[in-house]
Amino acid sequence: MSRRSDRGNVSLMTIGFVIVLVMLCAVVVNASDAYLDRQELMNLADGAALTAADGLDESAFYGGRAVTLDPAEARRLVDDYVGGHGARVVGVDVADDEVSVRLERRLDLVLVPSGWTSGTTVTASASAQLRPA
Repeated sequence: MSRRSDRGNVSLMTIGFVIVLVMLCAVVVNASDAYLDRQELMNLADGAALTAADGLDESAFYGGRAVTLDPAEARRLVDDYVGGHGARVVGVDVADDEVSVRLERRLDLVLVPSGWTSGTTVTASASAQLRPA
C-alpha cells in the first residue's frame, strides 16, 4: 500500500487565496471609488437643482404674482452650474414650482482585473422646490 504525497498542496492553496484576496481588494477599491464619486455627483446635482430653482421670475415674485419657473432658463442655469465638472446633464424637468435634475458621469475603475470592463457610469438626481416664505 503506497501513500500519496501531499507535497505542493499548500502552494496551490496559497496561490488560490492570493487570487481571491486580490479580487476582493479590487472590488473594495472600485466600490469605494464609485461611492465617493456618486456622493460628489449628488452634491453637484443638489447645487444645480437649487440654482435652477433660484432662476425664478423675480418680477412676479416681488410683485406678489404667481411664480413660475422657465424650463429653458432652468436648463441654462443647470448647464452653467455643471459645466467643467465632467458630468453630463441627462435631464432637467420643471413642473410648476419644482425642478428635477439628473446627471451622469463616466468613472474609470482604479483596479481592473482581466475580463472586467474598465469603467462604469455613475448617476445622481436631485430636485428642488420653490416655496416662497
